[in-house]
Amino acid sequence: MKSRIIPDEIRYQRMTTAELRQSFLVDDIFTPGAIDLLYTDVDRAIIGSAVPTTAKLTLGTSKQQLAADYFCQRRELGVLNIGHAGAVIVDGKSHPMDNCDCLYIGRESKQIEFESRSASGPARFYLISYPAHQNYPTTLARRSDAEAVGLGSQRDANQRTLFKYIHPKGIRSCQLVMGFTQLKEGSIWNTMPPHTHTRRSEIYLYFNIAPTACVFHMMGAPQETRHLIMKDAQAAISPSWSIHAGAGTSAYSFIWAMGGENQDFDDMDKFPATELR
Repeated sequence: MKSRIIPDEIRYQRMTTAELRQSFLVDDIFTPGAIDLLYTDVDRAIIGSAVPTTAKLTLGTSKQQLAADYFCQRRELGVLNIGHAGAVIVDGKSHPMDNCDCLYIGRESKQIEFESRSASGPARFYLISYPAHQNYPTTLARRSDAEAVGLGSQRDANQRTLFKYIHPKGIRSCQLVMGFTQLKEGSIWNTMPPHTHTRRSEIYLYFNIAPTACVFHMMGAPQETRHLIMKDAQAAISPSWSIHAGAGTSAYSFIWAMGGENQDFDDMDKFPATELR
């Protein structure tokens, strides 16, 4: 497991493009046949992936970052499959997962394994974990089970659908809130107006980006904005002081996951476009 310390809102103002990318962009995940994990000091979140091919992959622990006997000893874990069909086995129980299905794994789940239905068309499991102080049951949600919310308009080029999985009215969790957003063809903007979450952090994983396209991910303090150029299957870390919004050269999707002070989806500090710099 790798570790990363995130710069504060003062230091990031003086960073080069390369330094911003090294700090806030996660682009080295989804390795075939491997589990990739990154521990960040932002709310002690762990970002990762599992891409099983010819054999199962087992989620281990790390004495350095977790000081735990097993990964979920004091943590909860969200899993969303952005690849082909596969399964996640939790303490001996198999949970088959198709594309865009989501699995919540509760604290004290000891053995977690990942497998693909076909090695030539592997599952691509995105992983996001936060510390947990309470146990909730491991629960699977199909894409059809998610709470779907339509937002935006064609006029503003931001028509999109939010699919909510892990939240107070859906799959219960200790602090993790998770789902994904899918933009409609012809729309490019997400999460407008931009906002921060003073009481929690948020991490985006962009996917379904065409090989010739990219997304301009807006970040930073509202009066000192910066951007990251995002490609397919890359993540952006947003500390509580940073806005998070994006505009693509074509439509795309992204997984959003939050953890921190509360689970209120609408707890946002919004900043109209006229206030941004």
